Amino acid sequence: MQQADRQLVTFALTICLTCSILLSAIAAGLRDRQEREVELDRKMNVLIAFGVDTRDERGRRISGEEVDAIFASNIREIILDADGNQTDEEPDPVAIRERRQLPLYLWEEDGEVKRYAFPTSGQGLWSTIYGFLALERDLATIAGITFFRHGETPGLGGEVDRDWFTDQFRGKKLFDDGEPVQFRVVQGGVSSRYPDGNPHAVDGISGATVTGVGVARFISEDFKRYNQFFEQIRGA
Repeated sequence: MQQADRQLVTFALTICLTCSILLSAIAAGLRDRQEREVELDRKMNVLIAFGVDTRDERGRRISGEEVDAIFASNIREIILDADGNQTDEEPDPVAIRERRQLPLYLWEEDGEVKRYAFPTSGQGLWSTIYGFLALERDLATIAGITFFRHGETPGLGGEVDRDWFTDQFRGKKLFDDGEPVQFRVVQGGVSSRYPDGNPHAVDGISGATVTGVGVARFISEDFKRYNQFFEQIRGA
């Protein structure tokens, strides 16, 4: 190999090695930032479900530091097993995804639990819809709900994360007469099917029947999972 060729190869290898090191360093830095953003998004949506105003007086989202502070001051997280029993296990994303672990968030004031919140998710029409649902202290009444990640059709099922839809859930019931009830998302409106009203139903999204059915189904199913633990509280 000629001297010029060796120099060219050496230069090329040096460039490749340098780029590899830089890319690895950048990827590591971005991974930490991405993990932080995922964690912050989780906390933000738990707060929204609990009814916390996450925007300042100018309408801008509060800072990550403020989210952390509110979360640390008011919220305690516990982990339940699949049978609804509290455990000392650390949260495991895989176990949570497979419902072998059930995270539960407790909103506390002056040492007393005022509200409870849990993740809820399931299949819509085109995607898995992820959210958090909060309950009042009676463990029956919805205090708030938020849907924060999905791939439903914009303008149709994509309306699932809009305030006009999620605000309807506040005050509705998931538990009545000693039993969990089947929640409903009603196409055509609750008043058209239930003239006297229905405390277990909300108006559906026009043109998004499958999305609404999916939301109603997975909310009811997830509540039943957590109700195993709630029954222990009711019986205490």
